[in-house]
Amino acid sequence: MKRILLTLTVIVVGLSVIAPDASAQTGKSNNATSGIDKMKADWHKDMAEFRARSAEDRRLEELTDSLAGIQARAALKNQDFVFEASSVQFRTGAPIFVNSTTTFISVKGNRAVVQISPSNFASGPNGVGGVTVDGIISDQQIRTDSKGRITFSMNVTGIGINAQVEIYMFPGSNQANATVYPNFNSNTVWLQGEIVPYENSNVFEGSSL
Repeated sequence: MKRILLTLTVIVVGLSVIAPDASAQTGKSNNATSGIDKMKADWHKDMAEFRARSAEDRRLEELTDSLAGIQARAALKNQDFVFEASSVQFRTGAPIFVNSTTTFISVKGNRAVVQISPSNFASGPNGVGGVTVDGIISDQQIRTDSKGRITFSMNVTGIGINAQVEIYMFPGSNQANATVYPNFNSNTVWLQGEIVPYENSNVFEGSSL
């Protein structure tokens, strides 16, 4: 009987010692779960705010592109624009990134300037790393295809140039490609860039041939 009572006493004491530990661990577990839930809630909130900002940024970007495209179309039709190049490719080489202020095709009325300056280190004949030629425009045409892409073509004739120029503008923005076909050789030049109204351009025209 004494042995039974002693065993029961040990069990009761053991349970009284274990119970607080179990309670403490349960509390820790609940706190940890609460912390994880808060982290999840904060993450979802941050992601929702990020998506909202991204959507607003996209809307603003689309609006800006659309407005730039409308201005570029009007400038093309009025022959009062500048094609500012971001890259140039010659027939025998890969595209070269260029400064848009020194590599461009400008049109003002019946006068055009074609300036190709692929080098930032050599002064070149024009003093800004390349060649500048200007001439008079003839046979200019504007065509729009079924997808809204615009093609502006013209012949440019002058002392330093005799070439056909074609500019292709994409719908919804002022992004464009251009090709210069010299009539006296096969040194075709391809350019990528954007079209801006003449008065909004900040190009630097070097010395022409």
